[in-house]
Amino acid sequence: MKIIILGAGQVGGTLAEHLAHEENDITVVDTNGARLRELHTRLDIRTVQGVASYPAVLRQAGCEDADLMIAVTNSDEVNMIACQVAYTLFRTPTKIARVRSSAYLTRKGLFAHEAVPIDVLISPEQVVTDHIRRMIQYPGALQVLEFAGGLVQLVAIKAVFGGALVGQDLSFLRRHLPNVDTRVAAIYRQNRPLIPRGDTIIEADDEVFFIAARRDLRTVTNELSRRHEDFSRVIIAGGGNIGERLAEHLEHDYQVKIIERDLERCAQLSERLDRTVVLHGTATSKRVLEEENIEGCDIFCALTNDDEVNIMSSLLAKRMGASNVLTLINNAAYVDLVQGGEIDIAISPQQATISSLLTHVRRGDIVNVHSLRRGAAEAIEAVAHGDAHSSRVVGRAIGAIDLPKGTTIGAVVRGEEVLIAHDDVVVESGDHVILFVIDKRRLREVERLFQVGLSFF
Repeated sequence: MKIIILGAGQVGGTLAEHLAHEENDITVVDTNGARLRELHTRLDIRTVQGVASYPAVLRQAGCEDADLMIAVTNSDEVNMIACQVAYTLFRTPTKIARVRSSAYLTRKGLFAHEAVPIDVLISPEQVVTDHIRRMIQYPGALQVLEFAGGLVQLVAIKAVFGGALVGQDLSFLRRHLPNVDTRVAAIYRQNRPLIPRGDTIIEADDEVFFIAARRDLRTVTNELSRRHEDFSRVIIAGGGNIGERLAEHLEHDYQVKIIERDLERCAQLSERLDRTVVLHGTATSKRVLEEENIEGCDIFCALTNDDEVNIMSSLLAKRMGASNVLTLINNAAYVDLVQGGEIDIAISPQQATISSLLTHVRRGDIVNVHSLRRGAAEAIEAVAHGDAHSSRVVGRAIGAIDLPKGTTIGAVVRGEEVLIAHDDVVVESGDHVILFVIDKRRLREVERLFQVGLSFF
């Protein structure tokens, strides 16, 4: 595909890296010449320096024959106008834009072809908020991803010493939970992937990815993480857009407190939120955390715009007795450094946003893509089409499908029915197939599996 990326920041640069390794024709546009030179040297991609919404700059970038334009500059207005120009002057087929401000997002009908023609709207704050909310709903999970409208979920759990399944092989899982159908899609041990088999033994500190119907999720999570109690008390450090949205989602089911250092922002939050307790102070203050009974907190969420504040406040909260800490970290290099020690969960907003973007880049009928392990692996939801003559998956049992190396099928969703992948399950046309891909170099092969041959037409 010929793809133009507007904005060479953390999201744009990381996205370019993802897509350049998949043999796409990538052009990145930005005003920062030094950043563009660094990307060009490292990734061998085309770059254009200039204001991304200017028609001449978009023409120079090749907008006239581009398949896809992704606008992820730091300015909502530049992203919106760039999509308008691309549509009006160049008829670019697909336009994706990141828009942060709720002043735009709450206006119905604004992002339509007769108004601002954006085909796919990405709101990073909403993506990250949904991501955090799911992990609070399932204590012990490192990542919770939804497929098929939420019918199926893929969960990453760190197996802890004392968990019922630790020290057991995977075949024990079915015997131990006879009424729960689940499948382990992958295991990471000391950052190395293992393709699970029936005799694979789960060890303490393994990162286990398993897939299950939503109704069975909590049962399996508890068996691996040794946690059987739900969260009830949540403290949020930082009352920005993400902190406010998270509190709004949680306040009717949890006891929620927000610690915000800006007094004017505290007043705004108090007016907008119904049940959340808003506190004026800094989350790196030991006195503030003591006064708010941090030792009785089930989960402390550090969601300010400052990575250092988030990390230090999380470490302090953990040392003072918080059961779990979740930390938002913009610098992707920090994520692997801090997660799994004092900090239970580290979240990269860039990776969450990129997952939303990748869905629209994949070939074939791909309806969901999630980037995993900081981009090293992907979970994909693909729709099977055709028949036994035109498709390499339809009409075949899962055990007979020639999957690329390092790829596993976790589940098949047929209407409202969830079929956990066993070798004898036969894929039908219209099924949603959930795959786990360990080796990203095999993604093109996975896409080709779900492309219909000419004989179908």
